[in-house]
Amino acid sequence: MTTHLLIAGASGFVGSRVAAEARRRPDVRVRLLSRQAPPGPEYVRGDLAVPPSLRGACAGIDVLVHCASRIGGDVSAAEAVNDRGTRALVEEAVRAGVRRIVYVSTAAVHGRGPFRGVRPGEAPVAPVSATSRTRAAAERHVLDAGGLVLRPHLVYGEGDRWVIPGLVWLMEELSATLTGCDARQSMIDVTALARAVVAAALSPRYAGGVRHVNHPEPVPVTDLLGRVCAEVAAPCPGARVDVPTALERAAGSPRALHHLGMLTVDHWFADDAFWTGVDCPPGEGFAAGFARAAPWYRSYLGNRTARTP
Repeated sequence: MTTHLLIAGASGFVGSRVAAEARRRPDVRVRLLSRQAPPGPEYVRGDLAVPPSLRGACAGIDVLVHCASRIGGDVSAAEAVNDRGTRALVEEAVRAGVRRIVYVSTAAVHGRGPFRGVRPGEAPVAPVSATSRTRAAAERHVLDAGGLVLRPHLVYGEGDRWVIPGLVWLMEELSATLTGCDARQSMIDVTALARAVVAAALSPRYAGGVRHVNHPEPVPVTDLLGRVCAEVAAPCPGARVDVPTALERAAGSPRALHHLGMLTVDHWFADDAFWTGVDCPPGEGFAAGFARAAPWYRSYLGNRTARTP
């Protein structure tokens, strides 16, 4: 039986991988929602920021996979896309009789940690940024319609312009890497996330609710920064500072303090049952996934030379 699947946000970091994964499924027919849709049966024109443009987008669709989001920038734009745009898209899906809705959100809706082995439903939704607040609002629209919300934490891999580049920038700001930090971070390679999203979209196991989607093994911050320095960029070879010193150095930079506030506190979200429930293995851990992505990161960050640890 063929499943007709509509993907919103298919030009983005996560959405493009989800589209590629869905196209590999012989029993899936993919349609892509785009603001500037080229001619062809695979595309449908629609803009989340312009709700009337979504009319008819879900006609003939079995499953809606919503990967679109506005990250950073103007607050009103985030509200228009993440909140009101999601509400309009969900309403259109309900009107068209779509049987499943899957939304790729973020664990950032939980706000600041520490979170240690937190399972779905164990931590409150307490976003601290405009992006997270509006994505939490998007979640509510999806959940109210009986949809499934997936919350990854740190997503890395080719195309990532936020997570690993942000760590390199932070180390440049500090003129050092961190030492003495025992925090752990939930992470997932973007290709593994795409497999998980498509598996969840096609599986009857989880009809609705919230699931955490990360590799089961959290990554110690010391390992994370060590890999970044060794394989991508070592902004200040050999220079190390402890957390209190790093906070002192970052005192005049809200952005650096934001990064440190996340990095130096546990953000470990546990949900091993998700992977078995959708019959999708989580894949290799961080070391192997990051090694594959390292050449792309070096190119993106200006062909910086990695060093041997």
